[in-house]
Amino acid sequence: MKIEKAVLVAGAGISGKNACRLLLEKGVKAVLYDGNTGLSEPEIRNELGNPDGFSVVLGDLKAETLAQAELCVISPGIPLDAPFVQLIQAAGIPIWSEVELAYHVAKGRLVAITGTNGKTTTTALTGKICSDWQSSVFVVGNIGNAYTKEALKTAEESITVAEVSSFQLETIDQFHPQVSAILNITPDHLNRHKTMENYALVKESVTKNQTAQDVCVLNYEDERLREFGRQAAPRVLFFSSKQELSEGAYLAGDEIFLALDGKKTLVCKIQDLNLLGAHNYENVMAAVLIAVSLHIPMDSIRKSLREFQAVEHRIEFVEEKNGVAYYNDSKGTNTDAAIQAIKAMVRPTVLIGGGYDKGAEYDEWIKAALPKTKHLILLGATAEKIGETAERYHIPKISYVENLEEAVRLAAECAEPGDAVLLSPACASWGMFPNYEVRGRMFKDLVRAL
Repeated sequence: MKIEKAVLVAGAGISGKNACRLLLEKGVKAVLYDGNTGLSEPEIRNELGNPDGFSVVLGDLKAETLAQAELCVISPGIPLDAPFVQLIQAAGIPIWSEVELAYHVAKGRLVAITGTNGKTTTTALTGKICSDWQSSVFVVGNIGNAYTKEALKTAEESITVAEVSSFQLETIDQFHPQVSAILNITPDHLNRHKTMENYALVKESVTKNQTAQDVCVLNYEDERLREFGRQAAPRVLFFSSKQELSEGAYLAGDEIFLALDGKKTLVCKIQDLNLLGAHNYENVMAAVLIAVSLHIPMDSIRKSLREFQAVEHRIEFVEEKNGVAYYNDSKGTNTDAAIQAIKAMVRPTVLIGGGYDKGAEYDEWIKAALPKTKHLILLGATAEKIGETAERYHIPKISYVENLEEAVRLAAECAEPGDAVLLSPACASWGMFPNYEVRGRMFKDLVRAL
């Protein structure tokens, strides 16, 4: 990496700090900028070990700071229309995402998994399949482990499995996975991307540097992705939960098959899996296609599939209390994810939802919830909007609460033996919680304390 001046790193969170560490380890000067004047410059410097060639700028971004930089690495939570980002663009400074920076120094093969829902489960499962097969595997990205933290540890024989969000894909340049996957595209983050077309194009950009020697795994049941697959540059492998494919992976009854190069192979029965719901069988098929693209033997893949446990906060069974099963789906931060969670329920369900308003509509979620939901408990900024939608579809009972403690207490009171209580908010956690993990862990603590 040839940088004559310095790299401006925007955002003093986990992503930004790890980007600074990587740059400094490579001998590149880094300027960490954050508009939050409440942060402590000495604390940030101490956290990074008071390195040479490192400075911190808080508050307004001034011209003299811009003059020091020839590249900006931006944290994914910062929108590109933020005023200070426009100043960076006006100065002609290229902007990279944190995953782009990591890509430039990492070695080995790269798998990049994106989509609206299922990314974390598919990434974790793919990571397990790969690490069960070989030792040098890194699972990184939006899953909670910064790519920049691991990039310098990679070697030529390494496989890096990255969960990549639309926010990270907005500012890639040469980022080039040998295997990519787009699991689905449904409405999400429209407050940032403005239109579904913009959002879909960003997701599809994961393939922008791929060639015919690479592979892209796509969901055949997503009409947009089916069309995209016809003109994508890499070799496309589809998976389908509804129909048999001549090439790809598909679900037939309770069995998952792989069809490749004229040969059909039984991968597993769904009873062999520790995962619940059709959406998870899609995640399994995507992971299988990625694994075979990396030439991992089927026997090894099968063993990993049997051993894999559900990701925390994604239709995660908490425990049963007084005959009522409690499920934590705090990672259901949009309506499509929440639809998959309610469809996976096999009991009458008390559903807890609501949270930060990302500009979504809730009709499809409520229609999916109607056959199974006996009581809808709502909280957060979207409570009233969701409640109005639920009333139109005649959800049997709707209650409004102030916080998660009250929601769990009310759910426990109205649930009967044989019921389920499902936290599946269909909304982000912001405004009430720092992230969905904190929300999910609080839910589990509250359930266990009942």
